Order: sequence, then C-alpha cells, then structure tokens
Amino acid sequence: MKNIDPTTTNAWNSLKAHYDNLKKFDLKEAFKNSPDRAQEFTIEFEDFYVDLSKNLITPATREVLIDLANECKLDEAIQSYFDGEKINSTEGREVLHTALRTPLEKADSNIKSYVKDAQASREKMFTYVDQVLTGEITAANGEKFDTIVNIGIGGSDLGPVMIYQALEAYHNDLKLHFVSNVEGDHVMETLKKIDPATTLFVIVSKSFGTQETLTNATTIRNWFKEQVNEDAVGKHFIAVSSNVDRAVEFGVAQDNIFPMFDWVGGRFSLWSTVGMSVALGVGTSNFQHLLNGAHAMDEHFKDAEFRDNIPVQLALLTIWYNNFFKAQSEAIIPYTQYLKELPAYLQQAIMESNGKSISRDGIPINYETGNIVWGEPGTNSQHAFFQLIHQGTKLIPAHFIAFAKAKYQQPDHHNKLIANFIAQTEALMNGKTREEAREDLKESGKTADEISKLLPFKVFPGNRPTTTIMIDELTPASLGKLVAMYEHKIFVEGIIWNVYSYDQWGVELGKKLADTILNDIETSKSDGHDASTTALLNKFYSVNR
Repeated sequence: MKNIDPTTTNAWNSLKAHYDNLKKFDLKEAFKNSPDRAQEFTIEFEDFYVDLSKNLITPATREVLIDLANECKLDEAIQSYFDGEKINSTEGREVLHTALRTPLEKADSNIKSYVKDAQASREKMFTYVDQVLTGEITAANGEKFDTIVNIGIGGSDLGPVMIYQALEAYHNDLKLHFVSNVEGDHVMETLKKIDPATTLFVIVSKSFGTQETLTNATTIRNWFKEQVNEDAVGKHFIAVSSNVDRAVEFGVAQDNIFPMFDWVGGRFSLWSTVGMSVALGVGTSNFQHLLNGAHAMDEHFKDAEFRDNIPVQLALLTIWYNNFFKAQSEAIIPYTQYLKELPAYLQQAIMESNGKSISRDGIPINYETGNIVWGEPGTNSQHAFFQLIHQGTKLIPAHFIAFAKAKYQQPDHHNKLIANFIAQTEALMNGKTREEAREDLKESGKTADEISKLLPFKVFPGNRPTTTIMIDELTPASLGKLVAMYEHKIFVEGIIWNVYSYDQWGVELGKKLADTILNDIETSKSDGHDASTTALLNKFYSVNR
C-alpha cells in the first residue's frame, strides 16, 4: 500500500476551502432547495437502507471526499486487503478476516489456501458443536451439557458477547456465560450460577498465555477439580488457541483444541473458531448465515463504486467531521436492545485500530486520527445523553440503527420505537427556533414574563448531523452485514489517515508494566517507582495486611 499523507493531497486542500464555504450550511434549507436530497444521499443494498441525507454535506462535498479517497489510492488498498498482502506491516501479517467467511468456490487463487484452512477449522468446529447439541458429546457423567462458559478477553470476548446478545431470539437451550475480567469477584459470581457437572468451558486465547484469560481459566479449572474431579477436565474444557502444547499441558484434550490463525487479528476474529461459544448458543446453521451476511457486505465493499459504497461513504463522513469540523466523537445508537453491546464492541474495533499518532511512514502525525465511539440503545439513551447531542456545545455525529420488522408481534411497542427512531433524527436536524419556542410557550399558557425567562432554554439549534441505517429485520445474516460494514469502515479510515489499523502496540505497554508491578505486589515491594505509584502500592498493602 502507498503511504500518502492525506493533508498533502489536492482534495484535502479543497475540503478545507469547501468547509469554510459551508460554515453557514443549513440542513433544513438544503432539503427545501433540493426535493430529491433524500433520494440522492441514500444507498440501498439488499436489506440495508442507509440514509446519509441528514449530514452536513452537499453533492460537492461527496465528490471532493471521493477525490480524497482516490488520491489516497483507496482502490489499490482494497485490492491489497482482499488479496492477502501483509498490510499489517509492523507485525508482518496479512489481514484476512474476510477469508473466514469467503466460500471456497468464490476464493481467488491468491487466498484459496487461507480459505481452505478457514473452512477446515470451521468444519471441525461445526462437527463438535453439532455433537454437543445432539448429545453425542456429553459431560463426564454422561449427561448433556446445559451451560457454556466462554473464558477470554478483548477480541476473544467482546465480539462473541455482542453477537450472542444480538441473536437472543435465536438462542437454543444452552445457557452462556462470559468471563473476561481478571477480577476474582467476576469469576466467582459466574461460578455461583453454574453446575460444573454439566458445564462446558471454552478457553479462547491465541497464545494460551494471556494473563487475564489464563488466570481465570486456572481458577475455574481448580474449582472444577474440587467440585467434580481432575479426570473430567479433558471432557469439560476445550480451547481455541494456536498454542497446542500449552493447551494440552493445561489439561485440554488435543482433539478439543481448535486452531486460530496468525492472519486474523483478535478484534476481527469472531467469524473464526473464536465464535465457538456463539455457534454453541445459536447453532451452526445460524452461525453460517452470520458468515454469509458478512461475505455479502465484503462483496459490496469490494465491488461497489465509492459513491454507492456504504462502508466508504460512512468512513468519508467520519473523516469529514473528525478532521474538518473537529468533532472528536461519534455516537452509535441502535434502536434495539438486542444490539446493546454493539457500542462496546465497536469501541475496541475502532479505537484500538485507528487510535494512532504515528503514520505508516513511521513519523508523528500532525492531524487528527481516530475518533471516540460511544452509545447506548434507544430509547433509553434519549433519557440519558441526548441532551448533550441536542443542546450541548459539542458537535456529535450519530449513527441511528433500527430494524423495520420486530422479532415479536407487538405493534404498539414497535411503532413507538420506530417513531422515536425517526423523530430524533428529524429533531436533531430541524431543532426549534425562538419563534417556534415562543409559540409553544404561549400555547402552554405561560405568561409574558415566564416566556421571557424560559425562552432561551427552549431553543434548539438543530443542524446536528445523523446517519440513519434501517435494516429490514435483525437476522444472523443482517447482523453479519452490519458488523462487516463497520470493519470495512475502519479499514477505509485507516488508509486515508495513513495509519496501520491492525496492530495495537499501545495495549502492550500497560501489560508489561502490570507484570512488573505484579512482581512487586507478590514480594511486597514498592520502591523504584514514582511517588504516586509507590503511595498506591503502600495503600494497597495497608488495606490487605
């Protein structure tokens, strides 16, 4: 991939000038002046309807943003991405989570070997899952497993948790629990809820050495041995890992170790055997539909022109707001409780990927990269942080996500949900003028003096940008498309910002320092640190004496 500083492109300079000319841009006026605006800025792909029209853009904005993508050689980068080139250069790795969901018959020759490996690992996983669900594989006492505990952290936890929660309507009879935090209380609260005799434990760790995961797994194994017996460990513990020797040493039967691949980053690995717990919880057919949906979005991203390419357009809007409007955050607001974990999942996927300050050339960057991602489901969030979005001093672009069809037939509920979903985007765009606020106060019976006092607080500036994503129905396939859409959005942003999106060196520093301080804690030392760290260690010792 070419390393291009976006600020040196002609398009970047054009965007700066364009932004200056748009400072008085008004969305309401834009809709009045262009009756076809909604249609012009809407992209439809299969069951996805993506409305970009309530963003602070004109047709000219879109064209110059596409020029930026072209000058940054995005088309060549996409080709490198799908061809399996080692675009994770600092770690010398390919970035091929797309190969995990590519059908073998559709795989290009240069990635066919990767797709074959992915298919073989998936077939092994599916065979195991089906045997557990049918009762062919049982607990040590001969009973069917009724509970699964996933032990992992980061990409080995956030993705599976989010997918499993999102597909709640597709759950089978198994109960799933997820243990991630190294906090002992978290582990013990989970163990209180399960019967070890009928529980299957899934340890997910590429190295089988991640501190949090191995500590939790060891504590759980020791508890299990006390509750059942050591001989049963091999039947109740399976591993998703690249380190077969360490997993076997832990007590996992070699046949129950499912491979992970070096060419897939952790936060993009839910499509692999990392999704073992999800497959157990929703069944292999639904898991395959999840993969099929993601692959459909892969094809759209790879083949669609930039103007009609959903991930490209979403990424360009993020760059537009982040780098020209200086908006530092982006809200993700799903109008469904099923997607309550989506913002947390995207926080890792987006901020761990593009939270970088060194360019691909290895030099400090003098422009903004990355953005802060946060959110909660609507309508809960309307009663929480929407005040800030509507009347605060910060510009916060927001993604509104909803499904036109509910899983259960409760029209009164769903109509109200969708009414709020649509109304909020309209309210954020239109706001409320002083004149409108004055009329409302008059109609409510306020006196002239009361109106004078209340009026400033009742005005909404409006002109707040939103992107509306309406999907026909939440299914495994549509969920796969949605997650893949954000994966590709991350890729586009990284290319244009000229950063490596697929390493995470910033995560490693804290891990190393934690090892040092852990050694201090275990030996009751506190010297050799700054005054604050020393005082914190001494405070910890004093409480635990």
